[in-house]
Amino acid sequence: MHGWIILDKPLALGSTNAVGAVKRAFREAGCGKVKVGHGGTLDPLATGVLPIAIGEATKLAGRMLDSDKIYDFTIQFGAQTDTLDAEGKVVATSDARPTDDQIDGILPQFTGPIEQVPPTYSALKVNGQRAYDLARGGQDVELAMRAVTIHSLIRYPSSRGDYERLSETTLSAHVSKGTYIRSLARDIALALGTVGHVTMLRRTKAGPFGLDRAITLDKLFEFAKDARISEAMLPLEAGLDGIPALPLTPEQAAFLKQGRVLDGMVANDGLHLAKLGETPVALVMAQAGMIRVERGFNLGTAKD
Repeated sequence: MHGWIILDKPLALGSTNAVGAVKRAFREAGCGKVKVGHGGTLDPLATGVLPIAIGEATKLAGRMLDSDKIYDFTIQFGAQTDTLDAEGKVVATSDARPTDDQIDGILPQFTGPIEQVPPTYSALKVNGQRAYDLARGGQDVELAMRAVTIHSLIRYPSSRGDYERLSETTLSAHVSKGTYIRSLARDIALALGTVGHVTMLRRTKAGPFGLDRAITLDKLFEFAKDARISEAMLPLEAGLDGIPALPLTPEQAAFLKQGRVLDGMVANDGLHLAKLGETPVALVMAQAGMIRVERGFNLGTAKD
């Protein structure tokens, strides 16, 4: 059991609880204790793509944290909350409402490299403590501005006329790691001369995984009850989409299993998935004919 479950996370379920639910599904399927981790936190009030790494795929979860994401989100104008979403209390209001044309006009300001201040209610640490814990305790929290990249920002058409005032708008954002959609929504509203907060947030893609490959928890438990949970899984290498394979001989695979460096191999510089036949052995870095292990996989493919 090594690979990925791409969960379509439901509303109100935290990422840690989602991992616990997947573990229960594997126990119901009779798989015993299975190592499980997630590839990027998704807020309880958000839904959508949550990559769950199983077994040796957990060694790739960190790469998923660094990957680009795509989100659909709705900004409700007229009220800003302390959490920047529908869960918080209102801290600012405005009677101003933008038009479609006004929204389209400011989106280029938020496309490309930008800087944003993360939400006070976030998991970032301040002096060793989570920012949301400090905020809930009534402390003033100051978070540093950070550089992120918005690769694209698209507005979904509304049913209103171009010059009618809108109470909300829905956008799709393709963003780099570290981007906070709640902060993006706050800043877009402020640029429009009003305030706002997120009322809907759905992740439609994380790294190579999209909603087309996602499964609901209910469906996962159906597979588990029928002892078919492996049918819900994607292979380990699905998390390495676009990384070329590097075929190995049994002797080369054994060397890499021991953490040794292979010299004199013909391979383009960069990351490769070293494989013995169809079985992944290691994620490796090739440089000037030298092959070094970045992440080794204990799949029993090579003999020491």
